[in-house]
Amino acid sequence: MTKQPILLREDSGFDSQAHLALLEQQRQVFADEGRRLDYVVKWNPRGSATADRDTWLAVAADYWEELRPGKRQALWPQTVSIHDDNKTEYVVQRVMRLVERTADRDGQLLLEPDYELEGWWTSLDEAPEAVIKRYQAHATHEQFHSEIKTDLDLERLPSGKFATNDLILHLAQLAYNILRLMGQMGMTGELSPVRHPAKRRRLRTVLQELVHRAALVIHKARQIILDFGQDIGRMTVLKTLRSRLRYPRGTPC
Repeated sequence: MTKQPILLREDSGFDSQAHLALLEQQRQVFADEGRRLDYVVKWNPRGSATADRDTWLAVAADYWEELRPGKRQALWPQTVSIHDDNKTEYVVQRVMRLVERTADRDGQLLLEPDYELEGWWTSLDEAPEAVIKRYQAHATHEQFHSEIKTDLDLERLPSGKFATNDLILHLAQLAYNILRLMGQMGMTGELSPVRHPAKRRRLRTVLQELVHRAALVIHKARQIILDFGQDIGRMTVLKTLRSRLRYPRGTPC
């Protein structure tokens, strides 16, 4: 698809030795072709997080750092040997994070410490914090998928014909981009009609605040008037959007 470096992000459902071995094989194929392939796969503890708690605590002893009173975490990399179906051995890296909570964010002490153990298989030669941050972008990407499936009601495609579904997806892409543009240009900053600040708005919010508005159609003096009543705030946003879209930034009005 591209000659640029590729980063593959996968959740814990893809955590298996056979799959990791396949990724290592593909990395070698890419390297032979002069390209680069890296991966970040969420580790599935499969019960070892609680069964081997004392072992994990002993390993994390040299890496603890306090995040706030009552909460600390340990980050460290480790190398693990895995085998594929042919018993071929691969040495892969895993980034581990152990979080210990003795009090909640409000300062309420817990009867027993609460531990959370996470891990990420990776081929990236980066610090543990950077690897975790790259995987967290996976969750952000899933939020955009969620908007297409729920807000645009496209969780199931309507037809059994490929061409029809292809047309629906193209129209959905157009609607998605328009609504995203309306949210970025008209619902952030001082023009936002909602109470809390945000860097971006979900499509559902844009639809509820700007599109799904009650109006009265008035026929008067051979004219058709669309009366939105006294909803001045949202009309200000719509007029500003119209002005910005009609006269892009940098062009004279």
